[in-house]
Amino acid sequence: MGLADGEACFYASILKSKSASGGFAVSLRFILTQHGRDEEILKSLVDYFNCGRYSPRSGKDAGDFVVTNFFDITDKIIPFFEKYPLEGSKKLDFQDFCKIAEVVKSKGHLTVSGLEKIRLIKSGMNKGRVNI
Repeated sequence: MGLADGEACFYASILKSKSASGGFAVSLRFILTQHGRDEEILKSLVDYFNCGRYSPRSGKDAGDFVVTNFFDITDKIIPFFEKYPLEGSKKLDFQDFCKIAEVVKSKGHLTVSGLEKIRLIKSGMNKGRVNI
């Protein structure tokens, strides 16, 4: 998906959580942003992937296709980008995103060492990436 090479974000967050084992929850998010005139394209992705949502950006002429459900990410988004690989630096962020998903899938995020591994991977993603 050529759009994703420039306007997508593979994002991971670690949040304190009283309900999560170990006191922290890991959340993965895939976001694809486009100009407001392309709203229908983003809405069509909700149908195509059968997941996610369209979210207009407040105060901006833009919108997002957003996927936050872990199983939708692991069962639909990741396989899509494995089948249709990204190019450029976004490919590296996707690879890191997949590593984090694997840690979560294997329940590693419930351990101190697993959380540290996720923090380390996350620190080098997106704007934290150096030496591309």
